[in-house]
Amino acid sequence: MTEADRLDHAFLAGVRAWERGDANGFANEALFNEHARALFAYQIERNKPYASLAALRGFNRARLPPSWRDIPAVPAGAFKDATLATFDARRAELEFHTSGTTAARSGKHYLERAALYDAALLAGFDRFMLADRMKLRFLNLVPNPRIKPHSSLGYMMGHASVLRGDGKAAWFLDDEHLDVDGFIQALRAAIAQAQPVCIPGTAFAFVALLDALDERNETFAAPAGSRIMETGGFKGRTRAVTREELYARLETRLGIAQRAIVAEYGMTELISQYYDTPASRTEKIRIKTAPPWLRTLVVDGEGREVSDGTVGFLRHIDLGNRSSVLAVETEDRGYSVEGGIVLLGRESDAPPRGCSLDMEDLRAITP
Repeated sequence: MTEADRLDHAFLAGVRAWERGDANGFANEALFNEHARALFAYQIERNKPYASLAALRGFNRARLPPSWRDIPAVPAGAFKDATLATFDARRAELEFHTSGTTAARSGKHYLERAALYDAALLAGFDRFMLADRMKLRFLNLVPNPRIKPHSSLGYMMGHASVLRGDGKAAWFLDDEHLDVDGFIQALRAAIAQAQPVCIPGTAFAFVALLDALDERNETFAAPAGSRIMETGGFKGRTRAVTREELYARLETRLGIAQRAIVAEYGMTELISQYYDTPASRTEKIRIKTAPPWLRTLVVDGEGREVSDGTVGFLRHIDLGNRSSVLAVETEDRGYSVEGGIVLLGRESDAPPRGCSLDMEDLRAITP
């Protein structure tokens, strides 16, 4: 086995252990730490930009970080400035692009093997969206993967729709166009068949849908067991909406209780996702949790970890990111609590953080 094979085998074993409820998976601190340090060593040997940035922090294969908490993080924006891959990106089985005004400025995340992404997304989706193992019909208000093959969200829901749906999934978002008539027809058909639905969508796809339903004065009573997966994006081009406002409108128009609306938090630069915990879905403050191979540190403006309850920036460590970088720093703000994190939103003008690998470092060493 190659080193990549060994790392992938260990990761998939950890995913399967979690699915079985085995406490010896990545929930084990020692195992998580061991795998993270081995993965970091592998990445800085094969990912030159990351190796150069790590060297600026004093780390190399002979001097590894003592803990996963000390592993240097690349800012999410770095995916726009460098090819952050541990392999020849031309061999990528999956290639995901961040949203951007031009293709040249889109960040690109190259994944050597789709199997890691598929295993991680299904394990999390099964645990947090399909705990009742109900067979749902997916009415998708996210990018259609046939039209947007580089959308990680489109790929995620395309995969889940096929493997976890009733075989009649449909897509209603085409670039900037939302097929409201098609959605209404599909939802009416599901109601007539008493078929529970799952409606994944971005916040502003839901806003556009709700505005159209308001204009038509259309309301529905979705079948029992139906649910919504909301994927963020509350600041739109024309106005911002609050989560409370959106969820109340969804409940009124679609007949899906707010406790059945689950907010998912993911990034193109990660393969794993956070979801609202079941207990917090009836509370004003929703706590997000993730599979144990995805952990998050909350750091201050200088990159130092802060205590629970203190607001800071989110730094993610995703053991599934074998073919890129395992530690990614964001401009997303939030705070840690027992059982997960509370997501507050994006900091638009966040300053560079001294302990993180900032964009100036990256540009200085990238040809």
